[in-house]
Amino acid sequence: MAELLYRLGTFAARRAWAVITTWILLLGIAAAGYVVGSGSLATSFDVPDTASSTVISELEEQLPDFAGASGTVVFHTTDGEAFTEEQRSAISALIEDADGLPDVSGVTDPFATEQMRADQATDMADGRTQIDEGIEQLDAGQIELDQAVEALDTAQGELDQAREQAEAAGAPAEQLAILDAQQDQLDEQRDTVDQQQDELDAGRTELTTQLEELELGEELLRNADGIRMVAEDESAALGNIAFTQPRMELEESSKDAVMDYFTATEIDGVDVAFSTDIAQGIPQILGVGEIVGVVIAAIVLLVMFGTVIAAALPIATAVVGVGIGALSALAFSGVVQMSSITPVLGVMLGLAVGIDYSLFIINRHRKQLREGAELSESIGVANGTAGNAVVFAGSTVVVALAALNITGIPFLGMMGTVGAVCVAIAVLLSVSFTPALLSLVGTRVLPKRARKVDAEKSSPAKKTVAPMSTGRAVMTALVTAAALLTIAIPALSMRLGLPDGSSEPEGSAANRAFAVTEDSFGAGANGPLLVTAHLSGDPEQALAEQVDIAGEISAHEDVVAVAPVAVSDDGALAAFQVLPVDGPNSETTAELVRDLRGLTVGDDGATLGVAGQAAINIDISESLSDILPIYLAVVVGLSLIIMIAVFRSLLVPLVATIGFILSLFATFGAVVAVFQWGWLADVLGLANSGPILSFLPVILVGILFGLAMDYQLFLATGMREAFVHGDSARVAVVRGFRAGRSVVLAAGLIMAAVFGGFIFSNAIMIRSVGFGLAIGVLLDAFVVRMLFMPAMMHLLSKSAWWLPRWLDRILPNVDVEGSALERRHNLH
Repeated sequence: MAELLYRLGTFAARRAWAVITTWILLLGIAAAGYVVGSGSLATSFDVPDTASSTVISELEEQLPDFAGASGTVVFHTTDGEAFTEEQRSAISALIEDADGLPDVSGVTDPFATEQMRADQATDMADGRTQIDEGIEQLDAGQIELDQAVEALDTAQGELDQAREQAEAAGAPAEQLAILDAQQDQLDEQRDTVDQQQDELDAGRTELTTQLEELELGEELLRNADGIRMVAEDESAALGNIAFTQPRMELEESSKDAVMDYFTATEIDGVDVAFSTDIAQGIPQILGVGEIVGVVIAAIVLLVMFGTVIAAALPIATAVVGVGIGALSALAFSGVVQMSSITPVLGVMLGLAVGIDYSLFIINRHRKQLREGAELSESIGVANGTAGNAVVFAGSTVVVALAALNITGIPFLGMMGTVGAVCVAIAVLLSVSFTPALLSLVGTRVLPKRARKVDAEKSSPAKKTVAPMSTGRAVMTALVTAAALLTIAIPALSMRLGLPDGSSEPEGSAANRAFAVTEDSFGAGANGPLLVTAHLSGDPEQALAEQVDIAGEISAHEDVVAVAPVAVSDDGALAAFQVLPVDGPNSETTAELVRDLRGLTVGDDGATLGVAGQAAINIDISESLSDILPIYLAVVVGLSLIIMIAVFRSLLVPLVATIGFILSLFATFGAVVAVFQWGWLADVLGLANSGPILSFLPVILVGILFGLAMDYQLFLATGMREAFVHGDSARVAVVRGFRAGRSVVLAAGLIMAAVFGGFIFSNAIMIRSVGFGLAIGVLLDAFVVRMLFMPAMMHLLSKSAWWLPRWLDRILPNVDVEGSALERRHNLH
């Protein structure tokens, strides 16, 4: 590999303009692909085969009107007073005309809904009054019938007595005929009374049925009492927007159309805001913060190189790489589902590693020029030595990111793939574009005072160095490990979730909507649950079954209200809206979702299905939490295998891995302290604290592992090289550390600056990713690689490089530092 990279470097130096033109053409092709093939990016996330996705699939089949995406438009008065009649009319008219919006199936008028609820309550009250009056009339009629029956019985007794006397006296037939006629009249009267009794019984049965249905309806109404569309003080109202498309397939343009429509018509004294389902847009790929990060990186490069030209080369390389990587990724967004954070992650990584990898090669080239090397030969050797290390380091990052596909989570796999592609492009640019640029700038890559070189003076004899003391090594290892473990403590309370409106920037539409909804309707109104239950399919039992299910749900202490919203055409599936006590990211809501899924209802003991944004977020977070240990094990195992082959040692990889785990957990702790506990929230401009972005830990594991191996490589290979060339193990630690510390210091600062620029993004997801990567790089580069690792290497001494003979024989010879190439191409 080193020889191949040497040839590539010398070729790029000789054909500089051809190489540069080729990359510029590739950039143009990527731009053309973006123009032709780019599509919409998803602002939602989904994990297949979760409990909520199963519910959504069932709704798509039986209740399609409730399977689409939904959101809320929030109206509230600016003075906090009740809506005026003019404001109500204007809002209702605006909603009535919203049916023509793209992908919108309907918008609920909050005032009409509340009026309907009030009318329903009035109708029920009137119905109960009518039933009570009917029962009173039936009772009065029953008394009259009972009296009539009693009179008939008395008359029948008298008639029977008269017949008995007449027959005993031998009355003539004419007299008996009169008695028979009286009996017929009496029977007719009794038949009439019996008929009236039947009618009265039927009426009573009908009233009893109506009363039972009325009581069921009243119970449903009581269970749903906490679900409101207009606040009690009438200063806020919620308009529910239903979309025809599922959440993951809804076009961003459709959401934008909704916001444009409702904000285009101003209603005097009324402010309009939107829930995150609608208002959460595509984050900016590059903003002011990111540009500031690049500027800081440029300053670091200028300080390190001492010349503007040299400092500009890594940035130019990184910018071209980011352009190709990001535009290429976006070019495929029209044919594959891609989350909005994916290209931003590619830009983060492309900028950071693009600058660092180019830095490593330029730094090696400058060192060789100072030692008197010829220009093109120096470029080739720098590409074959430092470039070889870059290829290996970049490969570890690519493999770690590509391994995100083993999680089985599509959006996470796509993030890893795009990130891996951007890193691979950065590597390719570093070993081809950078040599071409170095050829064009020539010796101007050095400051003027360094361009006149005395070869003899530039190759001084090897200086004698002394190893650190063992006591200092012990103290350094203990203190750094203790510090990292202390920083990691908050990670013990880590909660995973997805951002809600409270996490959005202060004053944004989503943040305003969240605050107004919570203040006016309760925290749970920001994350209602959609619960499904299977019914018997008997239409006569449907209402009673819904009441029983709603009653069992409302009995849970964390439920404010339950309302049935639909029953399928075959009567086999019912859907309910459930309003939790707390918001969508609260622990009680997560526990409520689990409890409801464990609740059995009906004669067949069927379980409930739970969906809704809060439940979907919970499912995604739990899925990612479950996959994290597996992914971490894969990455750590991969780390050990790769480093054993590179360093031909068992203990050096073990130390590197332990250091990586320490810095990773410390990074988790720092992220939790800031984004979940709210430390430094004011400094970073965070509106509210909340759970950690559900996929952030997995992303941090993949990226920080690769970057940690970069720094491990550039320090440990120098130690190994010194040890192989005859230095004692402990002296080799010092010599290797001194050889690589300046470049690792600069690389760490540059990476932290680039990642840190994303902390001030307008999207909370980007902020947390940027902060996690920035703090992770700082902890790993400056604490683990420059303090903990050298101290442990000193303590291990010669045993650090021990390797069983049988393993030494079967391992390939990975000459990462390009020593063989240096020997073949002696520059002096």
